Amino acid sequence: MYTRIYFFRFPKDTSDKPIIYHLIKRHEVEVNILRADILPQREGVMILELRGAKNNVKEALHYLEGLGVSIERLATRVRRDDERCFQCGACTGVCPVDALSIRRQDMAVIFDPDKCTGCGQCVLVCPVRAMEMSLGREWFDLEGSRTSSGVSR
Repeated sequence: MYTRIYFFRFPKDTSDKPIIYHLIKRHEVEVNILRADILPQREGVMILELRGAKNNVKEALHYLEGLGVSIERLATRVRRDDERCFQCGACTGVCPVDALSIRRQDMAVIFDPDKCTGCGQCVLVCPVRAMEMSLGREWFDLEGSRTSSGVSR
C-alpha cells in the first residue's frame, strides 16, 4: 500500500464541488483528512494522507492538478527508538533504500536516516514499534506560510 501526505491549496471555484468524493470513488484511494479549512467561495487548504495503489494515488494527483489544485508533498521522517529496538532485523528486509542494514560483525541493526525516504515499511513490520513515523520538521499553517524547511513534491 502506497501512502503519502500532501498539502493541497484549492482554488475558490472548487469549494462547492465533491472533490474528495471523486478521489475516493473514481481513483480508489483512501483519504485521511489531517487538517482542513474550506469555506464557500474562498480558497481552501487541506492536509490529506492518501493511501492506495501507487498508480491510483498518482492518477488522483493528476485529477487534482487538472482542477487547478496546488499540491505539495509533506516530507515524513522515520526515527528509531533505540530503547525499544532489540535488534531483530525484521525492518532490514523491507527497506527499499538500504537505510536499515545489518552489520555482520556484531549483527547490529544500523539505521541511516540520511538514506531514509520515509516510506514507512519498517514501521509496519517492527514487532516492538521501535520505528516511528512522523511529519518532518516542515509544516504549514492554514494560511500557507512555512514554519520550517523540508517539503518536496
